[in-house]
Amino acid sequence: MFDHMGFAVVDFPKSKAFYERALAALGVGVVMQGEDFVGFGRDGRPQFWVGIGDRPTTRMHLAFAAKNRAEVRAFHEAALAAGGKDNGAPGLRPNYHPNYYGAFVIDPNGHNIEAVCHSPEA
Repeated sequence: MFDHMGFAVVDFPKSKAFYERALAALGVGVVMQGEDFVGFGRDGRPQFWVGIGDRPTTRMHLAFAAKNRAEVRAFHEAALAAGGKDNGAPGLRPNYHPNYYGAFVIDPNGHNIEAVCHSPEA
């Protein structure tokens, strides 16, 4: 449904470093960057943008698709190592559907960031 999205961050270097480490576990990396913005994606296509701006007044929830459950676990571990705060360890969330496997962290701006896989364990 979405082609791309982005949001503003107060501490750009800290946020860029966080997302570089956390998203690498999902095969997502820096595709384009400037002095005050960075675009992350796969296959040379930026789909997630972060740039300098005002502190957010509300929290946002953003879920990244993982290819498998191992990627969800790797994302959670990398995001915590990059300074994220645990907001839900990797695991099944059967209240969403039987194979919903997700992990949640709070990013440096207070946003709830998730990696999710909808497939059964391989």
